[in-house]
Amino acid sequence: MPDTTAYKVLTTDQKNALETGAFKGAPVDLQDGFIHLSTADQIGETIDRHFPGQEGLWLAAVDLEALGDAVRWEASRGGQLFPHLYGALPLNVVTAYSELHYEADGSLRLPVTG
Repeated sequence: MPDTTAYKVLTTDQKNALETGAFKGAPVDLQDGFIHLSTADQIGETIDRHFPGQEGLWLAAVDLEALGDAVRWEASRGGQLFPHLYGALPLNVVTAYSELHYEADGSLRLPVTG
């Protein structure tokens, strides 16, 4: 069964746009025609590959079921299936978000509600 939660890495400006309901995608998303999302198992490699050394990043948890048919699982890096959102990311499907943070053991802290 596919994951029902995916994650989106956001800059502070992108997080602020999301909070106003206006997040249409990062530059790479706009270029590719969809918003790139990653599962919990994929997000660490996504951050390492596409955001090395960047500070001021946020991680948003996205309810894929609430997005319905706007999400397509498509092959990408190494043939893995990634969730791609065709359309804007509305704030009401973001279940939690927090600043990007690694624990003392080096593991990524995923945002959780509550």
